[in-house]
Amino acid sequence: MGRAHKNKASLPQVPKNLKRDGVDEEFSREIADQADLEAQARANAANQRQQTNRKQKK
Repeated sequence: MGRAHKNKASLPQVPKNLKRDGVDEEFSREIADQADLEAQARANAANQRQQTNRKQKK
């Protein structure tokens, strides 16, 4: 049976032209609701924690 021979070529799960850098929406304070503002505050706090953790590990 042909199961022992694996395909050596590997394909990426997501093509390079479809990858994004994590930012997928524009943000406008004028049309933001309270949930948007809270989510942005949580994201900023998480970024701060991540930066301080990286500095402590060096």
